[in-house]
Amino acid sequence: MSNSIAVQRVSVIGLGAMGAALAKALLAGGHEVTVWNRTAARAEPLVAEGATVATTSAEAMAAGDLVILCVLDDAAVREHVEPAAEQLRGRVLVNLTTTTPEQGRSLGRWAEANGVELIDGGIMAVPSMIGGPAAFLLYSGSTAAFDRFRHVLDLFGRAEWVGTDYGAAAMYDLAILGGMYSMFAGFQQGGKMVRTTGGSAAHLATLMGPFLQAMAGMFAQYAPGIDDPASYVPEQSADFTAGALTTINTAADEAGTPSELLQVLLKTVPGI
Repeated sequence: MSNSIAVQRVSVIGLGAMGAALAKALLAGGHEVTVWNRTAARAEPLVAEGATVATTSAEAMAAGDLVILCVLDDAAVREHVEPAAEQLRGRVLVNLTTTTPEQGRSLGRWAEANGVELIDGGIMAVPSMIGGPAAFLLYSGSTAAFDRFRHVLDLFGRAEWVGTDYGAAAMYDLAILGGMYSMFAGFQQGGKMVRTTGGSAAHLATLMGPFLQAMAGMFAQYAPGIDDPASYVPEQSADFTAGALTTINTAADEAGTPSELLQVLLKTVPGI
């Protein structure tokens, strides 16, 4: 670690695959890391790398100036933080557990009432990507806390600040995942369709992958139609898009592979 960056005391609560990857990145960055997990054996590999194991989650929280939560769900978050309000007072809490935006806002209200600075986050990576160039994480909530610890958060992947709304990171996270799952659903539907002609989903993957990568570059062109629809002039008319989707839907029906997905997409075309 650069001498210009101070070593921080960081605690990690939750050592599933993702939590363990976060702790390893912190240790590699030279920070003092305290960990806790319900199944204590999961901490053993981290101890070998220099981590300290706490006997309770509250003890772990008290040991760090920066406390990172990566647990199962919002209920698990509350299970740990609410009884430890006193230990967390004056500290920065980063919740990297996947929750809904409203759950993030509720946790933010709890944090403010208990003197805790909260950063809510969303991890756009799988565990093996943590610390690598392709990983990025979304953050929202306390700007001051984010600025203070950004050099630590950058160890996980590119830190993207999305606003002071405690629910913003969760909303961006889920919006991105929604696009990903929609893409996967489209590929599954397309794979079924091409197989009716003697083709294969494997061959389709080699064709669809590069095409969709190129099409992703058009997000920026479509964004004004959402952010400022009144002044947006689309490159392709709604009628053209509706016609294309109708043809795809008809082809799926003719192939015996009908899909509700295509019918739903048709309903999303503006003005149709």
